Amino acid sequence: MSGDRLEINVTFDERGYIGSAPELRQPVTALSLGGLRRKIEIAMLPDDVRVVLQLDGLAERERHRRQA
Repeated sequence: MSGDRLEINVTFDERGYIGSAPELRQPVTALSLGGLRRKIEIAMLPDDVRVVLQLDGLAERERHRRQA
């Protein structure tokens, strides 16, 4: 899986951002999108994957709220 693209579906709730994908054993949670990406990269070691976050409506609104 070296260098493969890994698409992660992301939503947001009171716990923070939640990422899930069939390749992950369980959903991954983090308080920031950067933290979520790092946790997923660590979970996928030793494979070298390119993590692509696909944000749903809730996650997208939260991201925009934090940027404002």
